[in-house]
Amino acid sequence: MPIPEFVVALRARVGNDPLWLPGATGVVLDDADRVLLVRRADNGRWALISGIVEPGENPAAGLVREVLEEAGVVAEVESLAYLSVTREVVYPNGDRARYLDTTFLCRYVSGTAVVGDDESTDVGWFALDEIPADFSESSRDRLANALAYRADPAAGTRFTR
Repeated sequence: MPIPEFVVALRARVGNDPLWLPGATGVVLDDADRVLLVRRADNGRWALISGIVEPGENPAAGLVREVLEEAGVVAEVESLAYLSVTREVVYPNGDRARYLDTTFLCRYVSGTAVVGDDESTDVGWFALDEIPADFSESSRDRLANALAYRADPAAGTRFTR
């Protein structure tokens, strides 16, 4: 998995100490109400598209960039649906991080879903009632909360800690 250059620079200073990083996740839906998923190369599980937001980058713009890079699809952010904080993640090299994740509801604009980089091994559109059994827990939680927001936007964006 490519590590963003700004994280490499931070790691040169702080070693494996915990980092607090911004992340963005997309619930990209097409006109048939199917959700775009990728099979992650690192763990083999299906997941929503997500990534680290670059310094100074708007999280929504970062997510649109990630969707294009990872799946070859142009998406448009419709709304912020869910905010969450991950548990500490410990990577195989000992690096530690927590992510403030912004989950966006997005609509498909154009493009054919294809594996766009080495972060995933497969990509596909799935009906909401046919999500793969090996769907990651964090993506399952984000999808559920984003769909709850879509069903009742007047209730506001969901937040968890």
